Amino acid sequence: MPATTAPQGPPVLPVTFRPRRTRIVALCVGVVMFVSITALALLLDSAAPWEQASFVVLAALFLCVIAVLSRPKVVAEESGVTVVNLTQVRKLAWAEVLRVNLRQGDPWVFLDLSDGSSLPVMGIQPGIARQAAIRDARALRALVEARGTGSESGGAAPGDR
Repeated sequence: MPATTAPQGPPVLPVTFRPRRTRIVALCVGVVMFVSITALALLLDSAAPWEQASFVVLAALFLCVIAVLSRPKVVAEESGVTVVNLTQVRKLAWAEVLRVNLRQGDPWVFLDLSDGSSLPVMGIQPGIARQAAIRDARALRALVEARGTGSESGGAAPGDR
């Protein structure tokens, strides 16, 4: 049974949160797939050069898609938070972030914003590293509470209940 520790202060800035294990696994699989398909293309003696090249291009396309899937992260700096999701990058001032939410069953963290909207933060996801995601969500919440207009009554991280 893990020991319960007192809440720590916010981390030192700048800090980057990203799903490291997911990123490592995805990029390794992408590289292995690229090398395998390229090697297969080069071993096809009966294939025309353009057919071999099409295999290599397809393998490169697969690797690019996997690289995009491993892109999400959150960067917290003095000026605010930058949320990098699959195809979108959004920079937020600390005052724009009201609350950090990671509820039981959520696929990733959500930020409640001052304009009334909610922003998914795919850079903190409890998939294969649940405890790391809870720790990162708490650290981001501490930063929001220390630097912004964050509210402590927001959605709790799963380990907070």
